[in-house]
Amino acid sequence: MEIKKHSGFVAIIGRPNVGKSTFLNRAVGQKVAIMSDKAQTTRNKIQGIYTTESTQIVFIDTPGIHKPHSRLGDFMVKAALSTLNEVDAVLFMVNATQKRGRGDDFIIKRLKDVKKPIFLVINKIDQIHPDHLLEIVDDYRKELAFKEVYPISALQGNNCEELITAISGTLPEGPQFYPEDQVTDHPERFIAGELIREKVLELTREEVPHSVAVIVERVKREDEEKILVQATIIVERSSQKGILIGKGGKMLKTIGTKARKDIELLLGDKVYLELWVKVQNNWRDKQTDLKALGYRQDDY
Repeated sequence: MEIKKHSGFVAIIGRPNVGKSTFLNRAVGQKVAIMSDKAQTTRNKIQGIYTTESTQIVFIDTPGIHKPHSRLGDFMVKAALSTLNEVDAVLFMVNATQKRGRGDDFIIKRLKDVKKPIFLVINKIDQIHPDHLLEIVDDYRKELAFKEVYPISALQGNNCEELITAISGTLPEGPQFYPEDQVTDHPERFIAGELIREKVLELTREEVPHSVAVIVERVKREDEEKILVQATIIVERSSQKGILIGKGGKMLKTIGTKARKDIELLLGDKVYLELWVKVQNNWRDKQTDLKALGYRQDDY
């Protein structure tokens, strides 16, 4: 018999680095989207699934809206905006510590054409004085009629459960789209690759983070106690390869050690992780390279 729940798809949209991935991971209870203090961390639409006895919410964490400077950037913006016509509700997330900017105004302009419920989510309230909150709410409410406004701290969890309850109340009755123990629709290879990329973002600076892509070549169970994961980190220049490998291979080893721990949590078993670094000149601006690495612009 088909299980009926309040179910639907909810897009999380906003400027880079407002905390969309942090909220998604908190909502589903484990890491499905990578987090970084660097802007434009999320590149694809990441789906995270929240399920209870009465509700299933499929959250879609979108890349941050920004002015594109490459074909990859163009792909990311199209990926984010394309969700607005596919979902049952939208969370427009803003950073409480930043004033409304041109990026926010661009999103608001697009949201005016959306006929579904739109929630304004003001994140990082733990970083501001409560007296400033009303001023932020008033500023955004002048621009758009939101269904509801929720101030939250995705990092600390403040008001996150209340927001999820409110979203559930707006969703139609429908089928359970995914099994109750499934937290993402992305394959394990994709998440493993993202976890490796997260460690590169965490450990490197300057031009390296935005020039990195990861291809997981192989996931194979070696025996009852160990899974072999082989992955290639793609960069644009030889100098970046040198930074990632580090003196005596130290940086690559650190990236591998940190990523392996997260991949073991994902796969629930011991992992042997092998990493290589390969140079593909200017891959972010080459259509064929973008498609090969999973960034298919013609999908949007």
